[in-house]
Amino acid sequence: MSEIPPFYPGPYAPPPPPPAPARRLPLLLLLLFALIFVIVLPYMAEQVQYGMKRGELRAKSEVAAEEIAKLGANASLVKLADTSLAFRRVAELVEPSVVHINTESIKIVRQEMQDEWGLRVPYGKGQRMRGQGSGVIVDAKEGYVVTNFHVVQDAAALEVKLADGRTITDVRLVGYDVLMDLAVIKLNSQNLIAAAWGNSDELAVGDWVLAVGNPYGLDGTFTSGIVSAKERRGLAKGSPYQDFLQTDAAVNPGNSGGPLVDITGKVVGINTAILGEAFRGISFAIPSNEARKVYNQLITEGRVARGWLGVGLDNLSAEQMKELDVEQTGGILVKRVLPNSPAALGGLRVGDVILQWDGKPAVDAMELTLDIARRKTGDKVEMIVLRADGPQKLTITIGQRPDDVNVRK
Repeated sequence: MSEIPPFYPGPYAPPPPPPAPARRLPLLLLLLFALIFVIVLPYMAEQVQYGMKRGELRAKSEVAAEEIAKLGANASLVKLADTSLAFRRVAELVEPSVVHINTESIKIVRQEMQDEWGLRVPYGKGQRMRGQGSGVIVDAKEGYVVTNFHVVQDAAALEVKLADGRTITDVRLVGYDVLMDLAVIKLNSQNLIAAAWGNSDELAVGDWVLAVGNPYGLDGTFTSGIVSAKERRGLAKGSPYQDFLQTDAAVNPGNSGGPLVDITGKVVGINTAILGEAFRGISFAIPSNEARKVYNQLITEGRVARGWLGVGLDNLSAEQMKELDVEQTGGILVKRVLPNSPAALGGLRVGDVILQWDGKPAVDAMELTLDIARRKTGDKVEMIVLRADGPQKLTITIGQRPDDVNVRK
């Protein structure tokens, strides 16, 4: 029987005592408050915003559900056959008022040739250019047609083809508005049929609309869709004055200047722009209420008078708002002030941040630009701007945009 070897315990080292609870509690509380401030509070603020938006959407959705329930599943108003018949009637109503516009212009092409000394001599060569677009007759007696400015721009000759097959060559350019991309031409012809103006302010997102025009030269083309959005700004090239209706009705090159009509056949917009070179489901139209104001000024005065400040404006970035300690409601940065402009005479400076305009928060540069343009010459507007020494109150007198490019031919 073997012996059990003796056991010799090693040196004893007792564990360190735990820290006193009184020392750990303040540290834990501090960490907890920091966590709440950094993570929880912004999250809660964000959820409040989401909740307000959800509440708004839910309220609209519930009202819509009640209205649909009133119609019933078999109500005649929602039958496809009735919708098809409505579209057919609209096409029959509007087609005689839509015209095909052909244009001809001379473009000077700059070229060079060598002379007998081997030197390059520049010269200009005229090149005949042809274009086309659409328009809509809005006054049968006077022969007035509304179209886009870019359709008739620089045209040396105009030719208008009517839906009944007639071709009108006695055409005069009445006037145009570059900023809104609108023009009015006059046909010297009888037996015209005019379309009726509609009220674009009454349109709502989801309403049926039809675009009419001559895409790629295909006369009398109708496409349908809905109003996708209103007051769409800053997306279409070539039109500085933007407050568009957005639709998903198919619009392609050649549709420009044609009407956008509602389900009753009234003109609620003038088709103007698309994203990209061809239709992608996003089309823009000038609202009829804006187009009609321009039309009335062009046929009576030959030009469009707009309010003017003479400034360059831009929205503040998130970094700029933080640097300037501006609230999340935002502000508008003044980047340029033209000499002797209404803005300069009113005391506005480069670097000012516009916080309020006419008693309302100033949050969007394009919206402010549109508001200025809609005002009359001589109107006085109070504004609050932020400077290094604090907020300042200014009173600006609206001027008239000089040398406006709206000329009666």
